[in-house]
Amino acid sequence: MAKREVDIVVISDVHLGTYGCHAKELLKYLKSIKPKILILNGDIIDIWQFSKSYWPETHMKVIRRILKFVTDGVPVYYLTGNHDEMLRKFADFNMGSFQLLNKIVLNIDGKKAWIFHGDVFDVTMQYSKWLAKLGAVGYDTLILINSFTNWLLTAMGRQKMSFSQKIKARFKEAVKFINQFEQTAADLAVEKGYQYVICGHIHHAEIREMQATDNPGSVLYLNSGDWVESLTALEYQNGSWTIFKYEPADFDTDADEDDKTDAEDLDAKLDVSNLLARFKQEQD
Repeated sequence: MAKREVDIVVISDVHLGTYGCHAKELLKYLKSIKPKILILNGDIIDIWQFSKSYWPETHMKVIRRILKFVTDGVPVYYLTGNHDEMLRKFADFNMGSFQLLNKIVLNIDGKKAWIFHGDVFDVTMQYSKWLAKLGAVGYDTLILINSFTNWLLTAMGRQKMSFSQKIKARFKEAVKFINQFEQTAADLAVEKGYQYVICGHIHHAEIREMQATDNPGSVLYLNSGDWVESLTALEYQNGSWTIFKYEPADFDTDADEDDKTDAEDLDAKLDVSNLLARFKQEQD
């Protein structure tokens, strides 16, 4: 399948190392594109819930594909999130075209884009980190149960459903939190004079022009969604932003059919399992 050329691709909230991660689908997507810039906007590796007993080969293949972009000279920016916050102590690390940062400002066709994960706006992250971690475990469990339920629904010829999205839609506080998150990001971006503000964290893909609360200016707010439920990414091409939504019917190739580069044994160079186990021990 011919690769699509894309100027900028932004993905976030992949949560590699958890049962809810759709690594196989993400791998198919990454193998279908030829980006000029790749931005990994936080929570790519879930160090909070990482366990050496669960690191499927498909998760390693996602890492290999990202490393392939690096070896091909594609600028790859890894911006830290809350689930991979242990990487923040290594911020400003760079290796070839790879950079590890907490946030970044890019000049995109003359417009300034402020890009960061967004957990800084989460009150539970600031004052009750243990509660946030407990919620993360509960969310992952809910996704696991949801996956089993959808398997049964599919077997019966019925439509899949999302427990998490239904819960968010029914609880006013969840909707209120998302709205406050988006408005806060927009207000700060306008105040700083940025034209784009790009976040992740809330697993809710969005592109929307937003007015500042106490300022006559506006900003284009963007969120890349996630690869747990919505399976979305942001793409910038020909001067405009779009939300990519993964649809199985659009991908005929099998992600298990690796090319020679993906088949290279990178485990000998980067033992991801042991590295993440060390991060988790330090965090605990």
